[in-house]
Amino acid sequence: MCENCKGKYYITTAIAYTSGKPHIGNTYEIVLTDAIARFKREQGYDVYFQTGTDEHGQKIQEKAESSGVTPKAYVDEKAAAVKDIWDLMDTSYSSFIRTTDEDHEKEVQKIFQKLYDQGDIYKSEYEGLYCTPCESFWTESQLVDGKCPDCGREVKPAKEEAYFFKMSKYADRLIKYMNENPDFIYPVSRKNEMMNNFLLPGLQDLCVSRTTFTWGIKVPFDPKHVVYVWLDALTNYITKIGYHVDGNSEDLFNKNWPADLHVIGKDIIRFHTIYWPIFLMALDVPLPKKIFGHPWLLMNGGKMSKSKGNVMYADDLVNIFGVDAVRFYLLHEMPFDNDGTITWELLVERINSELANTLGNLVNRTISMSNKYFGGVVSDKGVAEDPDAEFKETITAIRDKVAGKMDKLHVADALNELFNLFRRCNKYIDETAPWVLAKDDAKKDRLSTVLYNLTEGIAIGANLLRSFMPKTAENILKQINDTARSFDDLDKFGLYKSGNKVTETPEILFARLDEKEILAKAEELYKGEKEENKMEVQGVDVEKKPTITFDDFEKLQMRVGLILECEEVPKSKKLLKSKVQIGNETVQILSGIKAWYKAEDMVGKRVMVLTNLEPRMIAGFESQGMILCAEDDENHVVLMQPDTDIKPGSEIG
Repeated sequence: MCENCKGKYYITTAIAYTSGKPHIGNTYEIVLTDAIARFKREQGYDVYFQTGTDEHGQKIQEKAESSGVTPKAYVDEKAAAVKDIWDLMDTSYSSFIRTTDEDHEKEVQKIFQKLYDQGDIYKSEYEGLYCTPCESFWTESQLVDGKCPDCGREVKPAKEEAYFFKMSKYADRLIKYMNENPDFIYPVSRKNEMMNNFLLPGLQDLCVSRTTFTWGIKVPFDPKHVVYVWLDALTNYITKIGYHVDGNSEDLFNKNWPADLHVIGKDIIRFHTIYWPIFLMALDVPLPKKIFGHPWLLMNGGKMSKSKGNVMYADDLVNIFGVDAVRFYLLHEMPFDNDGTITWELLVERINSELANTLGNLVNRTISMSNKYFGGVVSDKGVAEDPDAEFKETITAIRDKVAGKMDKLHVADALNELFNLFRRCNKYIDETAPWVLAKDDAKKDRLSTVLYNLTEGIAIGANLLRSFMPKTAENILKQINDTARSFDDLDKFGLYKSGNKVTETPEILFARLDEKEILAKAEELYKGEKEENKMEVQGVDVEKKPTITFDDFEKLQMRVGLILECEEVPKSKKLLKSKVQIGNETVQILSGIKAWYKAEDMVGKRVMVLTNLEPRMIAGFESQGMILCAEDDENHVVLMQPDTDIKPGSEIG
């Protein structure tokens, strides 16, 4: 444990589902949690920060099969992609768990066995309405407009043998706990939702095994069953730190549990605030201290979805803006309990106004004036005038204001308080007008004092900035020739060593951006993906398009095509290139279906083709039509095919 430590602090993110590359909305959670973890370390806590990936389930098995690889190979690739993004974003996690880790799988089997032996799990048969994307069963009464109440997608009737957990056995105990611990679920609106919508109406027993797929942890005493997602995924918070159901838990678990904070998205709040506490009660393990259900990051007013085509990725943004600029935006633009918004235009505006102007310009001006007037030497001559006292008081009060916001998990407000420090420094420049002082030799010591005060203010701000923008903070301290300070000293003014020399050539922290240039880069960045996506027709969860006339419809020529040849397009992750016979004509068509269909399996298929689409160049090849497909919100793509061997060239309409 750290010297003079204030105690342990165990913080976790939800584990990312390995169904695809995490988008910027997914990435928000790891950056948010990292900022909290870093700030706790700065305050003197011994922080253990865990994240990872959730790798079992029906969706994974289906995606692996459609990609032509084993589930393990599929999740190995996706887990590596998640970890790469987390590392790119400079997150300081202590451990990264994968639910395919052998030690986790073995402990989940032991947990399942214990719960079964003590009568909390029993075998029965489930018949209900099943949502594959959510991997959840629902009753008719739980549906919303006939669809899954969690994600709004279609559900299908399903019936299978399964093991169930007796949720109702622990419901009253959980209700009592929530009432006695009002800060357990944060913000309180999430608690009210769980209590009124799920707990008080009465909990149904939870299906905790499946037999319709095989990619999961085997039930130890009945191996045709696999452990259902939530009993597997949620237990990661204790298995990775050494929990053992037999009572011989490791020191890491004994030190860190109960968790101080679970950081999760609001869409999985029910699983973490109802299922997870009840599992822990059944295991006689203390409950986590706090569960924070954060809001979503939305793009153009909607939740990000690959099938909606409104996705941004962290690595793309970092390539354009840099890591710390992206971290700043994510942390600064997300309200505590309301959804945030991200657009290219907003990114440019915030970076220009806050990072380039408020912060970057402040540091550059201060260092440049120190070099211009004193050869880079910063000395406190003790010549105090107005508004020095108020300036120092404002600067030294910022630490506790930031800490107060962070204690309440109001991270965006905390970052805004910190930038108030930089704004106050800029105001101090305007108030003291160093360029005017420099014209009067009698004011030389006053000018030196002003520049010292500015440098000291920047030093305090840079130290506070380390939790949010670590590389930028390090860069600032290097440029002003200062070292990191103890958090306990950040309410003290005057610790910058008088006589220090700043860098001779200040580095521009954040250059101003041209919105048109950035939008052009964004367009070019996603151009290839957009072109490939145009080859796929979305069938679920899309905005309703304007009504067309019959004359408009008659302009479309759709015919049956027979695929004669098919091959992969080099260097494309999505495209297949097909030679398609349509009547007496053969055309070349590119389709973004490589993830779902092998080239060799396409040959001989009869497909529906839009034939009078204007030819276009895609990935260096001309595409002379469109093979029609259906795609749902989970990116499951299916060719639209006639159900008989109808003659190629036959009209559709």
